[in-house]
Amino acid sequence: QVQLVESGGGLVQAGGSLRLSCLASGRTFSSYAMGWFRQVPGKEREIVAAISWTGGSIYYTDSVKGRFTISRDNAKNTVYLQMNSLKPEDTAVYYCASRRSKLVFTSDYGMDYWGKGTLVTVSS
Repeated sequence: QVQLVESGGGLVQAGGSLRLSCLASGRTFSSYAMGWFRQVPGKEREIVAAISWTGGSIYYTDSVKGRFTISRDNAKNTVYLQMNSLKPEDTAVYYCASRRSKLVFTSDYGMDYWGKGTLVTVSS
């Protein structure tokens, strides 16, 4: 069993930055590919970014390329999402998720665990 706990969300003005963190319990964190997803009420959940178990492969959805950076620290069982140049359309609940796989993923198919989410609000 793996538990994922997100933190770092909040209210920020457009153009600002936030860093989300996801702390994972358990000893097998390094065996999981990790990702960040987001969802706006009434809309489908979308993948934001994902990172392979070693950090060697990374995926970003087009809308965040050049603005967001995903990283992980396996020694700290933590995955991060650095969000810069935030836009009002980035407003959403952001979720951390894991898949027991060596490979990076590009969708929410087959995810093993989810966090409860952290709200990011970007004001214009």
